[in-house]
Amino acid sequence: MSGPVLSLAAVEATARAAHAGRTDKAGRPYAEHLAAVAEGVRRRGGDDEQIAAAWLHDAVEDDALPGTWLAEAPLSRRTKDIVLAVTKRAGEPPEAYAARIRATPGALLVKEADLAHNADPARLALLDEATRARLTEKYTRMRALLGLPG
Repeated sequence: MSGPVLSLAAVEATARAAHAGRTDKAGRPYAEHLAAVAEGVRRRGGDDEQIAAAWLHDAVEDDALPGTWLAEAPLSRRTKDIVLAVTKRAGEPPEAYAARIRATPGALLVKEADLAHNADPARLALLDEATRARLTEKYTRMRALLGLPG
C-alpha cells in the first residue's frame, strides 16, 4: 500500500476491540493470547509488519474482523499477506495450510510464536486432559509440517 499504515498501537487497539469479550479455551481473555503472540514475534526478531500481523493473526479466521476490513485496512501488503497466510480455511488440509505459511515471507515467524503460546505448558495445564492431549498432538504435527524444531 502507498501512504501511511496503521501504527502498532492502532493495530493493537483494533485487535483488542475486535476480540473484546472473547475468551480462549481456558476462559482467559483472548487479548492475552494476541499480546503473547505479538511479544513472541518481537522476541524472535520480528519486524513491525510481523508484529502487526501477530496482533491480527486470528481476526479474520475467528470472524472478529471481516475479510473486507483486512483488504481495505491501511496496512502493508506484507502484513496483509501474513495474516491471510496464517488464516485457516474451512476444510483445508493441514499440509496445504503449512505450505502456504512456508511460502509467505514473514508468516512462519508469526505462526511459530502462535504455536509456542498455544503449546505453553502453563496454558495447556488449564485445560482438561482430553483437550490438552488433542491440542498437544495438533501443535506437534503442525510444527513438524512447518519444519520447526519439536
